[in-house]
Amino acid sequence: MDRRDFLHLTALGSLGAYALSGCAGGGGGSVSVPAVRPAPAGGAPTGRVMLGIDVLAAEGFARLQGLRCGLVTHRAGVNGAGQRTADVLARAPGVKLLKLFGPEHGIDGVAKADAKVGHAKDARTGLPVYSLYGATRKPTPEMLAGLDAIIIDFQDIGARSYTYVSCMRLVIEACFSLPRPVRVIVLDRPNPLGGEKVDGPFLDRKWRSYVGSYETPYVHGLTIGELARWAVATPGVLEIDEASRRRGQLEVVTMRGWRRSMTWNLTGLNWTATSPMIDSPQAALGYAMTGLGCMDSGFSHSAGAGRNFRFLTYPRRKAAELTAALGAAVPGLTLQPQQLADGTQGVYLAVTDYAVFRPTAISLHLFRQACVWAPNPFAGLTGGKRELFIKHLGSEAFFEELRTQGARIDLARWMRRWDGDAAAFRARTAPFRLYA
Repeated sequence: MDRRDFLHLTALGSLGAYALSGCAGGGGGSVSVPAVRPAPAGGAPTGRVMLGIDVLAAEGFARLQGLRCGLVTHRAGVNGAGQRTADVLARAPGVKLLKLFGPEHGIDGVAKADAKVGHAKDARTGLPVYSLYGATRKPTPEMLAGLDAIIIDFQDIGARSYTYVSCMRLVIEACFSLPRPVRVIVLDRPNPLGGEKVDGPFLDRKWRSYVGSYETPYVHGLTIGELARWAVATPGVLEIDEASRRRGQLEVVTMRGWRRSMTWNLTGLNWTATSPMIDSPQAALGYAMTGLGCMDSGFSHSAGAGRNFRFLTYPRRKAAELTAALGAAVPGLTLQPQQLADGTQGVYLAVTDYAVFRPTAISLHLFRQACVWAPNPFAGLTGGKRELFIKHLGSEAFFEELRTQGARIDLARWMRRWDGDAAAFRARTAPFRLYA
């Protein structure tokens, strides 16, 4: 099964929900990283977080003066007023915006998951748009020719397998590897899950891929700017030689008014869909909750707008059965029975106590419950299906125990192990955090 099949079973799982079928299923290096400009302690104007693009504008775009720039962005790359970053930079005085680059789903965010996107011309600015999810996922030297700086403005959702941060890594590698490196400037944005949750399976290095570019827990607790700083400053995170890593230049334009305790609802910002299925901050959290657990398990996690990644169903099981089996499994999570207009029964996953809630815990329980309600569905995963499963999950050892032990798997032991991994990851990334 290739990634397109996987996404049909997971990110496109709304079809399964309606049909009640199948699963929707250290220390830093010496890289030239400018000194951090601390985010002011006070709140942003009118109580709203100031995004990196808004801070850049408030400074009069001084950092970009005299630079020939490219912009890597997507549909959610907008300022606090909802204006596209591409439009803001195109009309900014003294800014020379020459090229645009788009990731998975395209620069306008409408392409389906895993669908190849071609090069195009941006209708509003007239600038060329180079696809980084088509013939290549890493910008070529020809694409970067004539540029002094690449600006990155992505809204991430805080989960390792969401591919925009993978695109960011490949862009950084390409820019740093040129004989005359291109400077990388990241416009920072909130992690919608906040900056305090670090949770879930840790990625084995041998399983790094485009759906897992960094050795992190599944929920990493960093902003894209913090993730970039850690990756650039830490030998071995980027797949480039040491000389290129040390020669590269990264700058992060920090937000104002954001704190690690802030989930999206506390930022004062409006949500722009980051991809077709992540149409709300609730869906962003849901992705972290059920994106793993619905892989090949028989569970489905979606039922259209307002329920994406949050509405859980299982073939031929009523809402009461789901609640009885899973209702007490995860502290801080409540399963609310619901029925769709077509009679489909399921449960909406409502977070009632975020302080104690572990985002990925429900996925682990879905794995085990799938082995209770049916013959172990993971036992027969081999070849490409097995590889794809592990690439998203991150842990080959966990998969092997799940495959062989099924419902007898010791989830508590694995969660304790990943707690230790999370603590170690927090310690390694602490020097690169930009916000309290």
